[in-house]
Amino acid sequence: MINSTLCYLERGDEYLMLHRVKKAHDMNHDKWIGVGGKFEEGESPEDCILRETREETGLTLTDYRYRGLVTFVSDQYPTEYMHLFTAASWTGTPIECGEGELAWIKKADLLSLPLWEGDKIFLRLLDTDTPFFSLKLRYEGEKLVLAVLDGRRLL
Repeated sequence: MINSTLCYLERGDEYLMLHRVKKAHDMNHDKWIGVGGKFEEGESPEDCILRETREETGLTLTDYRYRGLVTFVSDQYPTEYMHLFTAASWTGTPIECGEGELAWIKKADLLSLPLWEGDKIFLRLLDTDTPFFSLKLRYEGEKLVLAVLDGRRLL
């Protein structure tokens, strides 16, 4: 079981996205995702997202919001509990990311990028400012076979 965080830094009608192209054997290879990563011992979700954002972008979040919990179940990877955040402000100077290429992408263009199918569901929830939610996604390989939002089946 894994606990992780993911954050979408928001600038007007854009999100800061990470194109995962630099690491070998990356389960997210060639996908576009937000920034974040796995918890370290003793970290809260907030501790983790602050550290991971700083490590991957060089930026320190100053205004961020915990938006939801996404449970990933896979036939290939351990179950992962991903704590989802958005951020509206930060300080610092961007750095090059060792895990991929960072780029500001218009929200309207996101769904045309290579994304996990389940990411499209929670990106829509973020876009509509849905209150805190719990989303369970089950994959067989890269195919999304189940999506349950707040206990109600979507797929």
